[in-house]
Amino acid sequence: MTEFTELVDLAAEALGGTVIAANDEFFAPKEGLLKPTPAEWREGAYTERGKWMDGWETRRRRTPGFDWAIVHLGAPGIVRGVVIDTSFYRGNYPERASIEGCEVEGTPSPDELASDKTKWRTLLPESPLQGDTHNKFEIAADERVTHLRLNIFPDGGVARLRVYGDVKAAPLRDGNATFDLAAIENGGYSVVCSDMFFGHRQNLIMPGRSTHMGNGWETKRRRGPGHDWTIIRLAQPGVVESVELDTDHFKGNAPDACMLECCFAPDASAESLSDPAMEWIEIVPQSKLQPHARHNFEPTVSGPATHVRLNIYPDGGVARLRLFGRRASAIAK
Repeated sequence: MTEFTELVDLAAEALGGTVIAANDEFFAPKEGLLKPTPAEWREGAYTERGKWMDGWETRRRRTPGFDWAIVHLGAPGIVRGVVIDTSFYRGNYPERASIEGCEVEGTPSPDELASDKTKWRTLLPESPLQGDTHNKFEIAADERVTHLRLNIFPDGGVARLRVYGDVKAAPLRDGNATFDLAAIENGGYSVVCSDMFFGHRQNLIMPGRSTHMGNGWETKRRRGPGHDWTIIRLAQPGVVESVELDTDHFKGNAPDACMLECCFAPDASAESLSDPAMEWIEIVPQSKLQPHARHNFEPTVSGPATHVRLNIYPDGGVARLRLFGRRASAIAK
């Protein structure tokens, strides 16, 4: 079973996640909850309000109640697990926390979300926290959510919130439209790869251009035979009609060449997809790559696929992979 922290962080800033409201943020701002970097400690750093802390921290509560923050997920989906990170909060972390979710399309205001009109569902019941710890909780709910509310009891500080799950994008208005079948925001997912020593495999299908070399997928230097690869589960079974492969920022470490294959294997596990016996169909033959450049390829095969395997020779880094196409059901019509 996949560890839930291997899934997509639905609240990631890179996907558009944002903390849109909090009832209090006296010591540290709510925006700190979703920072992509690990929490840090600054010895001797103080502000006019007290010790500088990395995260979200409320004042000491002197009345009944609890504190809360509302998160608009960057990618709506089904939450499989959360990490409530209290790094460096030792004498000022919340005693307990709970998480609720709701599904509200569009861009509701913070006041609307905080009102009684919004129907929040419990995803994580009130649970004890430990200080200076990555508190991990599996979530059993199966409902799609667009927003979360983190409740802390009674007050205190949380360094980071990570919300892992399966992306469930809104249905396309035009069912015959061409879209990026690999994109995380559409439901694509990098299932497994041969290596990701320098850059995580999910970076390959994140939104936008890469921002620096560490923002792509990069393997270690290969010292033996073979080549590196990663397998993408498409957002929906579809037909890939064009490919864009970007080696942006990879100047002395881009792969020498690439090749793409596809298969139709609904519900296949990472183990079966990685098995040498798995049958793959070549859709882009082995092709020369240039460093720090965008490449476009036209697939030689147009059959339906559920997964695409990117092979790079022999190793190196790729910033982004785009697999533009249409749903297989739309092609069938």
